[in-house]
Amino acid sequence: MSGGAIPGPDGGLRCPWGLSTEDYVAYHDEEWGRPVHGDDALFERVSLEAFQSGLSWITILRRREGFRAAFSGFKIAAVAEFGDADRERLLADAGIIRNRAKVDATISNARVLADWSAGELDELIWSFAPDPAGRPAPRTLADVPAVTDESTALSKALKKRGLRFVGPTTAYALMQACGLVNDHLADCVVREAGGA
Repeated sequence: MSGGAIPGPDGGLRCPWGLSTEDYVAYHDEEWGRPVHGDDALFERVSLEAFQSGLSWITILRRREGFRAAFSGFKIAAVAEFGDADRERLLADAGIIRNRAKVDATISNARVLADWSAGELDELIWSFAPDPAGRPAPRTLADVPAVTDESTALSKALKKRGLRFVGPTTAYALMQACGLVNDHLADCVVREAGGA
């Protein structure tokens, strides 16, 4: 396999990963790479990307509703108030990934972000979006990086402000998922449709 775009059920070319499961088709076509704004929405994405670390994204995607229920819809103010009982509840919740370090990081990150001004997380993350004109469209999956200078800088900025589980690879996955970069392959119908 070349790693280039391949035909989907409707004949349109798509990124190969976006056709690997039914769950991925909808996520690829309707969500991945589209701009995400809003502090709570971005906190959710930061948190889910952290939980994904070391796992397949499909594992997180299939549990996303469970995560949303467990973490009060990822409302920063609500998660920042979580205490020991919430932590124990989360570690017993089969609907999420029960990783102590990641649960603790999510709660800690919410507490840090609760002290930020409204819009500050959104502004900080989007300030690292590279100039799209300086990035050629990837032709194959091999052309898609795992880390970039921008994701490394974003990771450092988030860590400096007190956030955890936000390494450069996680930061780049966040940038891809939230539309800061458009890594749909050049021949992908979603890229052509201006979805990202």
